Order: sequence, then structure tokens, then C-alpha cells
Amino acid sequence: MHWIRRRRLLLCTYMFDDLWIFLAIPPLAYAQKLLSELSNSYIVPCTTTEVRRIFMSSPAKSCSLDAVPTFLVREFVDVLLPYLTAMVNASLAQGRLPVSQRHAIVTPLLKKTGLNSADMSNFRPVSNLSFMSKVVERAVVSQLTEHLSANDLLPCLQSAYRKSHSTETAIIIIIIIITR
Repeated sequence: MHWIRRRRLLLCTYMFDDLWIFLAIPPLAYAQKLLSELSNSYIVPCTTTEVRRIFMSSPAKSCSLDAVPTFLVREFVDVLLPYLTAMVNASLAQGRLPVSQRHAIVTPLLKKTGLNSADMSNFRPVSNLSFMSKVVERAVVSQLTEHLSANDLLPCLQSAYRKSHSTETAIIIIIIIITR
């Protein structure tokens, strides 16, 4: 994890399996608390219950990179659960995905219909990842979100990427602030 100070923002970069995760943090009072408390200690092994919940709540989409179709894994999840939990926990402990899960099928899609398909700048890349890599990602997101919320490390007015917060709640907060 690296901390960089740029203009009025504190940038946090975290490398997870050759994937950089960037967080931009405004310079508020909680920034020092975040710097001192945030470490890899929030990543703990998942229980079989958590892995089962992640598996069953995920869409049953398969990728050609998956060795076994997702619907089949979900059908036999109770039998495979100890092995799946061990795979997730090994990835969490090492801080990276296994080599077999580090691949994606990238498909170029037009940004908007009607754009010139001969111009490559009109395309955006869409990555199709293996199901197991998505499960590990969801486990990390779940633990990171829980850690940030439990330790009051998120700004109280942040609406993005939080449950029970939306653009509507952000607008309501702004209206309340303006009308005071």
C-alpha cells in the first residue's frame, strides 16, 4: 500500500494481484486516522458460510476461462465448499490470485451505437473474468467495506459505493446544507 499526496487529495494505491486499486481521500481529519489504522490486518480468512453466501448471491454467469461451468459449481456448492473456501483463503493470505485466475478475455465494444467502427477510439474494453476471481474480489470488498465502516474511516457525506446511500441522499444533504 502506498500513500501519495497530490494537490488537495491523499491518494492510496494498493496492489492486489497485479491490479492497482486507487482511493482518493480528501484531506479531512480522518485522513491521519486512516493512515495509522489501515493495513492488511482487515483481511482475515473467510468462513465457509461467507464463501457460500458470496457464491449463491453472485450471478450464475460463466466465462470460457472457467474450468467448470458456474451453474454446476453452484449445484454442488455444499460438496465443494471446503475446497472453494480454501482457495479463497489462500488468495487472501497471499494477497494475490493464483496464476490460473489472472487471465481475462477482453472484448472491444462500441461506446455508443452508431459510432464509426473503423475508429479504435470509439471502443471500450470489456473484461470477462473467471468466476473464482470474482468471488475472491467480492470477499476482499466485503471485508474492506466492513473494516472501513466499523472503524469509522469513511467520510460521513460519502454517498458512492455505500449501502443506503445514493445520489438522492447526496442531493438531499446538499439541499439541507444550502438551506441552512
